[in-house]
Order: sequence, then C-alpha cells, then structure tokens
Amino acid sequence: MAEFLIPLPVLLLGWMVAAGSPGPATLAISGTSMGHGRTAGTALSIGIVAGSASWGMAAALGFSAVMLANAWVFEAVRYAGAGYLFFLALKSLRAAWRNLPPTKTAVPRRRFFLKGLLIHLTNPKAMLAWGSIYAIALPSGSAPLAVWQLFGMLILTSGVMFLGYAWLFSVGPVSRGYAAGRRWFELAFGVLFGAASLKILTLRLET
Repeated sequence: MAEFLIPLPVLLLGWMVAAGSPGPATLAISGTSMGHGRTAGTALSIGIVAGSASWGMAAALGFSAVMLANAWVFEAVRYAGAGYLFFLALKSLRAAWRNLPPTKTAVPRRRFFLKGLLIHLTNPKAMLAWGSIYAIALPSGSAPLAVWQLFGMLILTSGVMFLGYAWLFSVGPVSRGYAAGRRWFELAFGVLFGAASLKILTLRLET
C-alpha cells in the first residue's frame, strides 16, 4: 500500500463529505431518483462517476496541469459547465411553471447516463478537486502505482456516495413526497441549478 501524507481514513472521509455535499451532481441525482425512479437515478449516478473518473485519470496523467497552463481550455470548460447548468435550471423552472402531471413515457437509461456524464465533464471544479487531492495526499515523486491506488480508492468512494444517493431518494416515502410537492421541488431545483451555474461562471483560477 502506498504511503500518503494524510491518514487514509481521514482522506477518504474528507473526499466522501465533499462528494456528498450539495452541488450539481447531488441535485441531479436526487431530482432524477425522486421523479423517475431508482433505475434512472442509478444510470445518472454511473454517468457522474464516469465523469469524475475521467477527470481523475486526466489529473493522474498530468492533463489537468496542461489545462491550467492553457487558461483558454479551462475557460471553455467553465463556460460550458455554466451553460449546461443554466439549461437544467431553465428546464426545472419550466416544469414548475407548467406543473403538468408526470408522463408515463419511458426515457432510455443512456439519456440519464449522458446527463450525469455531462454534469461532471463540464464542471471545472471537479478537475481542480482531483488535482488538489493528488497534490496534498501524495509525497513529491510518488510512483505511478501510488497515484493509481489513490485514484481507485477515491473513485470507489465516490461511487458508493452517488449510488447511495440514488437509492436513498428513490425509496417509496421520498418519491411520494416528491410527487405531492413536485412543483415546489422543481422550483427549488431550478433556483439551485441557477445558483450553481452562477458559481461556476464566476470561478477564477488562482494565479
């Protein structure tokens, strides 16, 4: 087992708290799981984990450093992320305004997977988080094996957190509560997605 600068239990707990804290990913999982069920929420969660894994591998291979050295790439991701979250905000607000009963039309699971993937791939904070965790947890000059061991443990922790959210928010009482107050839930999701969009739009790199 690789040596880390931070005790492993503390490291994993901190990562778990960060992954589970309110944000675009947890908002999307909770809304999808309550509104479309466990299968949809699970598919979206897997997409989010895949997006997180993509940033984690990119950071491990040094691609995130290349992005940070070329500010225009970071800016492109930042604007794309803000735009996508703004789109989700408008979609939720439109649903709240129309307040139509949910349709019975089945939505392919791949659409939920792609939604989760896009949420994380267009989130520059995810890229910064992976680069930061490697920097603070690994000693200088660590072997590639240590980097990949850390990556494996962190992505597994993320998977447990996100899939746990999908299962939690799809249980009967929670789903029924969502159905009863669907309009207000959608309104809240719209506001929160909008706030997340604004937060990413105003994100700046430290120089």
